[in-house]
Amino acid sequence: MKRTTYPHARRTAAAVALLCALSATTQAPALAAPDPAPTTLDGVRKELDDLYHQAEVATDKYNAADEKAKAQQKKVETLNGRVNRAERQEARLKALLGAAARAQYRGGGLPAEVQFALAPDPRHALENAEVAEQAQQTTQDQLTRLEAIRKDLRKRTDQARAELSALRSSRRAMDENRDKIEKRIAEARALESRLKAKDRAHLAVLDKKAQDKSQADWVSTGILNEVGTKGSTAGRKAIAYATQQIGKPYVWGAEGPDSFDCSGLTSQAWLHAGITIPRTSELQWAQLPHVPVSQMRPGDLIIYFSDASHVAIYIGNGNIISAPRPGRDVYVSPAGSMQILGVVRPDA
Repeated sequence: MKRTTYPHARRTAAAVALLCALSATTQAPALAAPDPAPTTLDGVRKELDDLYHQAEVATDKYNAADEKAKAQQKKVETLNGRVNRAERQEARLKALLGAAARAQYRGGGLPAEVQFALAPDPRHALENAEVAEQAQQTTQDQLTRLEAIRKDLRKRTDQARAELSALRSSRRAMDENRDKIEKRIAEARALESRLKAKDRAHLAVLDKKAQDKSQADWVSTGILNEVGTKGSTAGRKAIAYATQQIGKPYVWGAEGPDSFDCSGLTSQAWLHAGITIPRTSELQWAQLPHVPVSQMRPGDLIIYFSDASHVAIYIGNGNIISAPRPGRDVYVSPAGSMQILGVVRPDA
């Protein structure tokens, strides 16, 4: 049987749908300045997490470019120093050769056998010939050396120019990532600023609930029954340093002593334990020895998210110390509150 839909029925259904939507909006925590998306506090929380995650990814890239720029700057300075030394050597040899040429000109530039034939005393002529030959050989040696110095100078100058070009590229990459960081942070803060005070408090509650649930799921696997409880001597020193930084603010690109980003904190903690590790979380994951999560111990570093964009130091009992994100301070939090990519051990 064919079903007939009447216009007034369609209007009624649309009105009911609109009332339901308005009711759902009324029940959800209100925003100070409604935005088409997100429209709920949970949506705001997810949006903020995404914006701050993007800022952290850009921060890691900024830090990597910064480290590269610092290394290239040192290379440029070293190469420029070598170029300057080679130029001074070249100038000294040119002066010596000029003096030799002038002396030869004053002596008439006569061949040794002619000087012997014209000399009143053959013994002096032989001595003069020997001295002249030595002078000519010395001049030739200096010419050969000068050419070698010039080749080396050209090579080092080309190297310095190449490093300088790479340095400029690294600084451009830093500028690009700085813009991305500041844009994402500005977007997140603008989103937060539209919330009422009660909604910001509710947002913090939602954030903690999400962390607690993630931690509970992680702990329920029995992982804490397997992990180590005692760190190495260096690991304990790294934890001690990180503990002293609790309460200091997160600042992107910072590595102490007054503020930190996530990898700035972990790299400095291990540096104070006597071990130098890469500056960024991505390189820490790529270059440091991996250990299974079930075998981690206090002092190890937990790398988070599939892009290795966050890192924290494990302190035992299922907890970490980390510099979380802009607007937050270094603090202790549950190790399983974020997506764990893996664990690295700086002193393996």
